[in-house]
Amino acid sequence: YVQFSDPEMIFGCWVWILVAATTVYFPLLQGWVMYVSISSFVISFLLLLSYLFGFHKQFKSWRILDSLYHGATGIFYLSAAVLQANATIHSETEVPPQYIPLYYQLNVAATFFAFITTLLYILHAFSNYYH
Repeated sequence: YVQFSDPEMIFGCWVWILVAATTVYFPLLQGWVMYVSISSFVISFLLLLSYLFGFHKQFKSWRILDSLYHGATGIFYLSAAVLQANATIHSETEVPPQYIPLYYQLNVAATFFAFITTLLYILHAFSNYYH
């Protein structure tokens, strides 16, 4: 069971956009954030397309697959959100002075959206499991 308006895809896209706007000053931290957000968006989109084309009707284990995917992605997003929060803390002092206010604000927004996306993926996993 996939919802047609998966908000986690939208929020995850915002995470990627906001991190990319900071020119990624912390590649070890933000590289994982970018990987998780892009790969999660692509896989969620493919699951949505397969649902739209009716592949879920052919398999009895569709809900289990969807629940496991969203649960695992929620865990990955939690790790990405924590790393993004760490990058936000570092952006207060380790970014060139002329960019500190802008990049700090972008990193704060990316951290916020990463934690919201984590929550949405986990809620989606549980709603599929208990539906």
